[in-house]
Amino acid sequence: MLAILKRFAHNLAQGKLTMAAIPPVCNFGEPAHEFSLPATDGKTYRLADLKGVKGTVIVFMCNHCPYVKAVIDRLIRDANDLQPLGVNVIAISSNDAGSYPEDSFDHMRRWAEEKAFPFKYLYDDSQAVARTYDAVCTPDFFGYNADLELQYRGRLDESKTSIVPNARRELYEAMKQVAETGRGPAEQTPSMGCSIKWKHAA
Repeated sequence: MLAILKRFAHNLAQGKLTMAAIPPVCNFGEPAHEFSLPATDGKTYRLADLKGVKGTVIVFMCNHCPYVKAVIDRLIRDANDLQPLGVNVIAISSNDAGSYPEDSFDHMRRWAEEKAFPFKYLYDDSQAVARTYDAVCTPDFFGYNADLELQYRGRLDESKTSIVPNARRELYEAMKQVAETGRGPAEQTPSMGCSIKWKHAA
């Protein structure tokens, strides 16, 4: 039994186990942090280049996470539906591609093309941006108002590693409210997903 526990602890420390991680509650008003990152379209973008007129969603995600795979089509749907409201979505992958090759920049580019992402997919190779934002898991959603003040740190919907049919569109509804009022809902349910895969030397 002791050997099994030691092996579990070792694998957990090495990031070889998929454990659900949950972000903290929304810190209303916290400002967004500037960044400059390469995107899968071959260009480099700053936050100022991509923010929406009425609001901005920054989602930390990756290719291999089953939680992301379960909601990616709904995220694409919501990103398309939020654009007419003046809300832009930005996706960032910060995972250690050395340990998780499926999250490499080349794989990011292929997935973005295959799915025709309506948002920019950025690569945070140094993981500095994820640390600045205190990103916890994939997917981890940060919803900002027009002044780039945090108003939403909730989930896309109640789906986890499998889709919940007809789930309420929590992210979309929250960001629609942010676009209209500048404020997010008081009640929010945190996202859940695989932990960010940090580099061992970081």
